[in-house]
Formats: sequence, C-alpha cells, structure tokens
Amino acid sequence: MNLAAAANENLANTSNTLIYSAMAIYTLAFLAHMAEWVFGSRSKVGRTAAALTGEKAAAPAVTVRSKAQAGGTAVLDRPKVVTRSAAGSRDVPDGVGAHGGTEKGDLYGRIAVSLTTLAWLIHVGGVVTRALSVERAPWGNMYEFSTTFAAVAVAVYLVLLMTKKNVRWLGLPLVTTVLLDLGLAVSVLYTASDQLVPALHSYWLWIHVSCAIISGAVLYMGAVATLLYLFRDRYEAKLADPAGKQPGAFAKSVLERLPAAATLDKFAYRINATVFPLWTFTIIAGAIWAEAAWGRYWGWDPKEVWSFITWVAYACYLHARATAGWKGRKAAYLALIAFACYLFNYYGVNIFVTGLHSYAGV
Repeated sequence: MNLAAAANENLANTSNTLIYSAMAIYTLAFLAHMAEWVFGSRSKVGRTAAALTGEKAAAPAVTVRSKAQAGGTAVLDRPKVVTRSAAGSRDVPDGVGAHGGTEKGDLYGRIAVSLTTLAWLIHVGGVVTRALSVERAPWGNMYEFSTTFAAVAVAVYLVLLMTKKNVRWLGLPLVTTVLLDLGLAVSVLYTASDQLVPALHSYWLWIHVSCAIISGAVLYMGAVATLLYLFRDRYEAKLADPAGKQPGAFAKSVLERLPAAATLDKFAYRINATVFPLWTFTIIAGAIWAEAAWGRYWGWDPKEVWSFITWVAYACYLHARATAGWKGRKAAYLALIAFACYLFNYYGVNIFVTGLHSYAGV
C-alpha cells in the first residue's frame, strides 16, 4: 500500500469515527429535547389552553413586585398575537413552545440546541474527511448521500434558529430523524471509500447532487411541519367543539405548545414554495448531465421518472394550496404524498429498481 492510499484509508477511518461521535452527541441532544418537552409540561400551558378554548375565566394571578407597586397582584394576559388563518377557519394564538414557558424547560431546550450544534460540527467534520479520503464530492453512494443529507438538514434548522424563526419545536423530530438516518447509513448503507463509475466523473456531480440534497433537506422540514399541522388542526377542531370528544392529557401537553395550525400551514407552504425552484433546477441539471454522460437528455430511467413524478406532485400541491378549495388538510395530504415520492425516489429506486442511476453501493 502506497503512502497516498494509506493516508486516504486513515481519513476514511477518521470520518467513520467522527460520524459515530456525532451520533453519540445527537443522542444526548435527543434526550435534552425530550427533557425540554417533559419539564415544559409543568408550565404556563394551562393558561394557553384556556386562551385556545376561548374560556372566559381569568388567568392565574401571580404576585409581582416593582418600585411602583410593592406587594401588588397582576393578572397575566392571554396571548395577544394570533395567526390569521384562511377565511372561515380558526384564529388562535401560537403555543408557548416546546419549553412550555418555564425556565427549566427553556434551559433544557437551550442545552439541546447547543448539543445539536456541537454534534453538527463533528458531523460536518466526518463528511469533509470522507470527501478528502475519496478526493471527490462526498455523495457518490447512498451512505455518503445519507450522511451529507442529515448534515444539511441540521444546518437548515440551525440557520432558521439563527434568523430568529420560532422553530425550536422542530428540534425533537429533526434529531430523531437524523439518528435514524445515520443509524441506517452506518449499518445498512455503509460503503467503503472508493472511486466513482466513469459516468459520475463530472463537475455536474457537485451541482446536480448538491442541489438534490439541499432540496430534500428543506422539503423534509416542510413535511414535518405539514404532519404536525394535521395533528394540531385536529386538536384545535376538538377544542372548538365542546360537545365532542376532547383531547386527552398527553395530546394537550404536546399539541398545545406547538404553533397554531395556521402558522404550521403557512410555514410548510412557504418552505415548499421557496425550495421548489431549486428542485426544478435539480431536474434540469440532471438532464444536462445525462446528455453529457449518455448522449440524451431524457431516457425514462426510473430515477428520472420518479424525480419528475416528485416534481409534478409538488407542483400540484403548490397549485392546490393557492386554490381556495384546496387549502388546509387536502393540500397537506398532497404535500405528504409528494414527500413520500421523494423518499421512494431515494430509497425505493436506488435499492429495489435497476437503472442507469443504480449507485446505491449496497
């Protein structure tokens, strides 16, 4: 073994170590996110629930002391800011957040974000060292794509936090998914460092696949928000119907802390609408690369077909979301179907279908 090969092997081993280390810290972040939700359940949630149900009872009084009023009593007001939903539907305030409004819950939440950031930095280090070991873009097979995808998804989440977006409720489902993704990558999808097939030796690998990864990471955020919207919308509907079956204690503890259904709906729509042009460019870039590699822009390869099906599904969702008769739950179901098409395009086509894009490495 020459020195260059030995150095590349050492880098590959370092990459594996960093990925496993990141998984360990992501696990700690997962526990901290869980603690945020658990300790946040003993909080101001009761007052928010009262505001959501429109009860007229006054909120609990708390004693405050100030220079102007020693020993006076003030009543906490209900949340004043509401999210305007579609015409004819509910206008309710956003929940207090995963921390539930308590100092202890917020502390665990901030610890969770800090651990997530640390794990992400180590995770990125693992992706970069993998790229150095193979001397190319680190997404030439399913293992590399999965590890890079998870890193980009966490990066999107952290960027949203840095821009002061109220998305800390995304932390728990995100870290859970990242752990599942990395666990599957290192156990089932793992492929040793190797060079690519000749068709992939192109600068389009950097352009086409990187756009696919970024698009998928953002679409994932939209899918999580859409799924939570469905739960929250059903929860609000039950609260609005006193004669019907009311939500259980566990549902109240979790769902009343999420943003309002209208907020989640708008967040999902804006996320999907923002990244849709990038997904469109991804398909166009893939067609250009196909012409350079195989001499044709389109050949009905399974990967090409399912990429187009995914594009059509999201185009239908965006059109339906902008149409009055398809707002709300109908459009949300369509958005989840579209993301399911993306997942099948990745896992199903790569593993179970043979085609020119069969680069799974498993």
